[in-house]
Amino acid sequence: MEKSRLEIKVGLFIFIGLALLAVLLLQFSKSASLWRGTYELHLHAANVGGIKPRAGVLLAGVQIGTVHDIQLAPDDKSVTMILKIYSDYPIYHDAQFAIEQSGFLGDQFISINPTLNTLPKLTNGEIVECQSPFNIQQVARDASGFIQRIDQTARKLDASVTDLRSQVLNAETLENFGTSITNMKMFTEQALETVHDINAIVNTNGDQIGIAVSNVVFFSSQLTQLSDSARDTLATNSANLGQATRDLADTAATFKQLAADLQAGKGLAGTVLQNPELATNVQAIAANLAITSSNLNQHGLWGIMWSHKTTTSEPPKTSTTTPPTTRR
Repeated sequence: MEKSRLEIKVGLFIFIGLALLAVLLLQFSKSASLWRGTYELHLHAANVGGIKPRAGVLLAGVQIGTVHDIQLAPDDKSVTMILKIYSDYPIYHDAQFAIEQSGFLGDQFISINPTLNTLPKLTNGEIVECQSPFNIQQVARDASGFIQRIDQTARKLDASVTDLRSQVLNAETLENFGTSITNMKMFTEQALETVHDINAIVNTNGDQIGIAVSNVVFFSSQLTQLSDSARDTLATNSANLGQATRDLADTAATFKQLAADLQAGKGLAGTVLQNPELATNVQAIAANLAITSSNLNQHGLWGIMWSHKTTTSEPPKTSTTTPPTTRR
């Protein structure tokens, strides 16, 4: 009887110890507490790195839940992590989720960075996006590819330098380059000699150059004064010049009208030009006037009258000149 009681006491003690051990394990483990309410969030990421279930979920450094499960998305290109968040820790839609690592080789965890906390709160079962973790292996692969590209670039550069040496920096090119340097040196010496000669000429003829420059300045000032005077003259006599221009235009118009009248046969001159018979009579009259004026110059008025008396006994000669006809 006593033996059975002892066995019952030992068994009860073991059961209580195991129960306390289980409670302590649950209390100090990373899983959610059995006596605290939780809600789920489905965290979507392209790559979760090395994170595992029961990893911690930290909000501003405080653990507010755990990673309950990790599942591959139906598209086989992304991963969905199911988070168990304690009900007394609200998370807003503008919060930023990221997978971080404690230390360089520490465990990974879900980090939640709150921002303004002005948007609505996340509810049970909502899907949120998560930033992929830093993958050092991917960085190493990228660095390896970058190093390979640098190596290829170095090889191409080495080949270009080799081609440059063989094609450009050969003996003929270097000889031509040396000749060019020699010619440049000779040209520089000649230029220096020319500059020295110019300086000597300037120093020798400094007075003449100064006088020439003074004359040029004086001539320039005279030209300026002349232009000012011409401008003042034009400004003062602009009205007279305008009137003279208008008078010339009127005179040209008058001569043009006169030429038109002559061509049309208007007036005495026009009639003479248009009537050949009248023009012939005018020419005969002009010839007789020329003879008469010549006689006046040779014999004078008395001599002409005396010769006229001596010839009165002679019968008068008939003039062949027809009297001018008058056009009406």
